[in-house]
Amino acid sequence: MDSAFVSKTWDKWASNYVGSSEQEGIKADPTELNQFVSFIKQNKLETQSFFIGPNEYVVTSSHESWFCARCMNTSKPAGEGAIVMLTATFILVALYDGSIGSASRAMVVVDQFVWQLSRRK
Repeated sequence: MDSAFVSKTWDKWASNYVGSSEQEGIKADPTELNQFVSFIKQNKLETQSFFIGPNEYVVTSSHESWFCARCMNTSKPAGEGAIVMLTATFILVALYDGSIGSASRAMVVVDQFVWQLSRRK
């Protein structure tokens, strides 16, 4: 799957399903990305924490192709979390502010985007 297709799909899809303030990316250096990918490859999701930027996350539930995590060092009253979905080609990360309702919406968003990407096959 080429990056032009993914970028075009994201631009088209996100404008309809993700609010403009929520379309922020994160800036990560190669070392941070390498550590995150290593965390996933080690497959010790329930026993280790991981970092995305300055935030440290602990996995709260894991499933066959995705997992949920909560931020341990957030300053936000409602908390922060992440949904990480693994596909054959990508690692998709949806960050959210809040609790269960926000987590549910983030999961739906990631699942719908993966479905859009899989339509290319």
